[in-house]
Amino acid sequence: MSSTSVRAFESLAAEARKCCICEAMRDKTAVLSKLNGNLDPRVFFVAEAPGRQGADRTRRPFYGDKSGENFQVLLDSIDLKRDDIFITNSVLCSPRKPNGANRRPLKSEMNNCSDYLRRTLQLIDPRLIVPLGSVALEALGMLEPHNLTLKTGVGRVVKWNKRELLPLYHPSPQVIASHRNLEAQLKDYAVLGKALTRLGI
Repeated sequence: MSSTSVRAFESLAAEARKCCICEAMRDKTAVLSKLNGNLDPRVFFVAEAPGRQGADRTRRPFYGDKSGENFQVLLDSIDLKRDDIFITNSVLCSPRKPNGANRRPLKSEMNNCSDYLRRTLQLIDPRLIVPLGSVALEALGMLEPHNLTLKTGVGRVVKWNKRELLPLYHPSPQVIASHRNLEAQLKDYAVLGKALTRLGI
């Protein structure tokens, strides 16, 4: 990434940290900085939202909670390093229930944040995008429509917005326990490893 693009990313991140559009998250701060990863990544991951114990606390996506531990296992299975990836979310702040627990982002919150996702994609310009979960897949569909669902599209590389898109499940304990166990997700990541080889990245 050129120095001009790096400065543009830093400006975008600073803008995001000042954002207070979503009423329910005005006490939160967007997780977007160089801590999100390599600005010239092999893989651009899009997840759901910063977790209460994870990125909202550590300021680094998938660090500090069980989802982050599971994600690391999956990356390790294909020798993909954190230094080689970039991770962002469909919403940049941490959505919470009244009791403080994590909650799914509202569609209005995803819409409010979609311009940050669009601009981040434009600046980083990745060849391969991996949405982690249905929320991330929906967020990308807000930028450029697609007819993919997680159930039918998981582990399948498709063309989207002049890029390669590979939908995978989210590595949260809840998803692993009820929707896509770790063994199945390891197989999904093997597909990701093969895609990296095929694309030469």
